[in-house]
Amino acid sequence: MGTVKQFQVTFDCAEPERVARFWCEVLGYVVPPPPEGFASWADFERTLPEEEHGKAFACVDPTGVGPRLFFQRVPEGKVAKNRLHLDVRVGTGLVGEERLAVLESECARLLELGATRVRLLVADGYNESCLVMQDVEGNEFCLD
Repeated sequence: MGTVKQFQVTFDCAEPERVARFWCEVLGYVVPPPPEGFASWADFERTLPEEEHGKAFACVDPTGVGPRLFFQRVPEGKVAKNRLHLDVRVGTGLVGEERLAVLESECARLLELGATRVRLLVADGYNESCLVMQDVEGNEFCLD
């Protein structure tokens, strides 16, 4: 049996820092400190060639438990549904109206951050309700 390995989740996007900061707010993640010797990421970026500016950004779980999220600029735009998405677990253990209230409350908060509400998937006797949403660049995720 193989050993469990650390992993990061990588997003292709047009504006890495914008998308990373959105996900920091969604998940309570933080921007990691800049490399040693630099007061900020902007200071570090000024040492890079111009074509490297804004190319990538990351955020991390401050507790060290969740995976690192990495955002990299790509030239092409999003053209299809994600094959992979994040489920943001805000309603774990809740059912019915109580679950819906928590999902709607978090949805309202994320709309203010620039997210888009796509649709509510209502409980079907097997799965509990969840809300399908999109981040600031249209990447799908669920409030679950």
